[in-house]
Amino acid sequence: MPLAVYILGLSVFALGTSEFMLSGLLPPIADDMDVSIPQAGLLISAFAIGMVVGAPLLAVATLRLPRRTTLIALISVFGLGQIAGALAPTYEVLFVSRVVSALACAGFWAVGAAVAIAMVPVNQRARAMAVMIGGLSIANVLGVPLGAFLGEHLGWRSAFWAVGAASAVALVGVVTRIPHIPLPEKKPELRRELAIYRDRQVWLAIVITALAAGGVFCAFSYLAPLLTDVAGLSPGWVPWILGLFGVGALIGTMIGGRVADAHLFGVLLSGITASTVFLVALALFASGRAAVVALAFLLGLSAFFTAPALNARMFNLAGAAPTLAGATTTAAFNLGNTSGPWLGGTVIDLDFGFASTAWAGAAMTALALVAVAAALRLQRGGDGGGEGGRSRSRLIARSASPSPARRATRTAQAGQAGHSA
Repeated sequence: MPLAVYILGLSVFALGTSEFMLSGLLPPIADDMDVSIPQAGLLISAFAIGMVVGAPLLAVATLRLPRRTTLIALISVFGLGQIAGALAPTYEVLFVSRVVSALACAGFWAVGAAVAIAMVPVNQRARAMAVMIGGLSIANVLGVPLGAFLGEHLGWRSAFWAVGAASAVALVGVVTRIPHIPLPEKKPELRRELAIYRDRQVWLAIVITALAAGGVFCAFSYLAPLLTDVAGLSPGWVPWILGLFGVGALIGTMIGGRVADAHLFGVLLSGITASTVFLVALALFASGRAAVVALAFLLGLSAFFTAPALNARMFNLAGAAPTLAGATTTAAFNLGNTSGPWLGGTVIDLDFGFASTAWAGAAMTALALVAVAAALRLQRGGDGGGEGGRSRSRLIARSASPSPARRATRTAQAGQAGHSA
């Protein structure tokens, strides 16, 4: 695996910490900003909305820009967004800072994923994405619990300052280690990349990703108040249990990344089914301390077990349009991360209690399973991307040959040979 892919994973650590650390910071933010916990939870949705909108927009806007320069600019804007959040005097300013940070994060994910995929053979796509998602998993293991710890002892703003510092480290890594990837001789054409949206399987992949992610994060976003108000644990336990979720996520990513290339639909079906079962169990046993602790780990495992397969599925369907494929996957994940916390906040506002977020999440993952079954049926029926979708993909791929990504890959790999681990 090229060293640059691991640098991208390191950068994703900073991005992921910011994205998910609010799960352990909602109570102090709500108190400081004088808003309710569901209102504070909208900050999570705000970040996700920024990701949904920003991924395709920035992918299109930067389609013909140098990839390394784009990554440097985006991680810089992201870091400035963290500083703005740390200094935010009001809830509204904090909300805007989250949206701006999310736009930069979305662009980095989309461009970074395209760079990572371009650097490896087709049969290692899931593993390359597993390295990037591994940065997200480590963020859940270390970054999110550390954010919760800082929030409890030094105030929630200290967590934003810490992510700003991590972003600076990531910027140094991108500047010094990501190789210059020359623009292809034939510039990317937006019309050709947009052709992927004619494929029914692409839309099914979007639905599956959004529902699978949304179901888990519908419950995860409100895990801190569930642990303290329902399970009766002290706030000091929250960082440790969030870290346990992250450990499960890291293990799930490692396993899923190794088997998804060969058994993609098997990973999707088994992982999403497991998430559904664990969410139902969380709803039923939310007052049991031991059960909640174990289920936090298992939910992280099942959710991130499927993540490499969800990413690889989109790139397999839309390989001739890698930038928009990465952007679409990013948007789909965050469509789930928007709808999940919103649905969770809605059932809490309706006085169903914090445990009801797990029931709502289980409903979302159950719908994801229905979508996976539909995609598998199309696949087995010879409609790998919708009848005509596979032939369209081949046509798009032929029009893109010789592959600019492959030429860039050979140049990038030669340029970084001296840096290989």
